[in-house]
Amino acid sequence: MSRGRQIATVSALAAAALVFVAFFAQRHGFFDLNVYYGAVRFWTNGGEIYDFVRPNSTYGFTYPPFAALTMLPMAVLSWPAAIVVSSVATALVTWWLLRLLLGPVIAAQRWTPWFAVAVALCLVAVYEPMRETFLFGQVNMLLLGLVAADLLLFTRKGSRWGGVGIGLATAIKLTPGIFIVYLLVTKRWRAAAVASGTAAAATLAAGVVAPDATREFWTSALWDTDRVGVLSFISNQSLQGVVARLTAGHPSKALWAVLVVAVLAVWFVRSRAAVARGDEVAGLAFTGIIGVLISPVTWVHHLVWLIPALVLLVERAMESAPRSRRRWALLGLAGVSYVILSSRVVWLWEGEVGGLGTLLGSNAYVWVCLALLCCTPLAAAPVGSASPEGAAQLGDVDVAAGRPVRRPKTVRV
Repeated sequence: MSRGRQIATVSALAAAALVFVAFFAQRHGFFDLNVYYGAVRFWTNGGEIYDFVRPNSTYGFTYPPFAALTMLPMAVLSWPAAIVVSSVATALVTWWLLRLLLGPVIAAQRWTPWFAVAVALCLVAVYEPMRETFLFGQVNMLLLGLVAADLLLFTRKGSRWGGVGIGLATAIKLTPGIFIVYLLVTKRWRAAAVASGTAAAATLAAGVVAPDATREFWTSALWDTDRVGVLSFISNQSLQGVVARLTAGHPSKALWAVLVVAVLAVWFVRSRAAVARGDEVAGLAFTGIIGVLISPVTWVHHLVWLIPALVLLVERAMESAPRSRRRWALLGLAGVSYVILSSRVVWLWEGEVGGLGTLLGSNAYVWVCLALLCCTPLAAAPVGSASPEGAAQLGDVDVAAGRPVRRPKTVRV
């Protein structure tokens, strides 16, 4: 395709995406960013950050004190400036992440890099979790960027910095802590220790700077489920949300526990197999999926953690023989998943509980998560690797080519 046609294609896709967002995206007025902004300003003016409640709502600051410290610059910004900084940061991290994830397929297919990333950005703009992240002013993409940079640029190369990004993300919001478990499961002991130490150090530093806020968070705010919303709310696309929407009463903790153990077992097997093949992107994808599945509360905007899996499906499809059943099956799964996750279809069942139709429709995003966890293919096994312990020693992956690079003997992790 000529450069002129590429520019015309991107322009048409961007215009279509803007029209779609203008007519179909829900306006949230940067609600979550406004909570952060109001809480930080309330805190710096002498109040206790966890006592803040956004006017005309029941929502307050729910993140650990270290997150509040990272957001302190908002105390000196105007509200419009805070919106601009949040939006630009999210856009830049999204661009960087897509460029990193698409690198292997761009190189293999000899696509024009700027064109491939621009098309992907247009598609991501329509993706409901991304729309929600942007329009709520959420931090999801920033955390995903931290974790992806850690796993794909440091941990898998045996860098001494491996684990730092995961640790910082965990200190900002507890849910990325599942990636510390991932490092342990895949026997990267040093990276797991660095991640744990970084999270602990950041948390202790916040405790020294803000002892009252730290005490309140760990003894009260963390355990107050009313601060995050109702479990059965349709936006809660986690296994706990599925269980909560089965009946109008209290959700069964036993059923939830069984489901969590079952998906963790699948994740354990698939993650170890991914690292055995030097496929860290698959490990990132599977762990992002399991994180949203087992979390008690997974709002739709949290599903940006599925982006690596969707990109992997396209990459694996393009690695398959042209016109093969495998290629069409993988592209079909990617396309169907993307359409469902962009459609707001679950909202058709908002407020409904019980019944087969509600079970299937109101949890559509959960079913997509399960399909991606089970069906996203791994990279081809590198020659000579037969076990997680042996193949994990491959360590490096060429970011440009997206293929494992054999290293002699062992790798420090």
